[in-house]
Amino acid sequence: MLKVVGTIFIRDDKLLLDKPRKRPTYQMIGGKVEENETVLDAAIRECHEELGFEAIFDETKFEQVMDFVETATSDPNLKIHFHLFNYTGNLQGKLTTSDEIENFVWYDTTMKDIPLSHVLNNKVIPYCLDKKIIK
Repeated sequence: MLKVVGTIFIRDDKLLLDKPRKRPTYQMIGGKVEENETVLDAAIRECHEELGFEAIFDETKFEQVMDFVETATSDPNLKIHFHLFNYTGNLQGKLTTSDEIENFVWYDTTMKDIPLSHVLNNKVIPYCLDKKIIK
């Protein structure tokens, strides 16, 4: 089973999402855990890669809040073991798009027209609403 990580960044009761160029849906900041990499190391690496070199965050402020098995958005036959982290600090600096990332959005539940990944719809958004960290 593929191990995957995602990190929750919150600002003004909104969740930071990114839109990969190769996918039709918005997703968590995160990605695949590489061989010989811990899930925490993968979460930190993916944040550096996806947020860009101008984003500033404290690598000691990642806290794992849950893990679960879910169907991959990219392949309905693929199950992923998803490890969810919460960033407990304040994200600073500027978010930078790249060859991989087309766009960023600070999401709240009033944004009905944004296509979301399975993980967001099924697990992360309900978790954030239950914990009252987004509106």
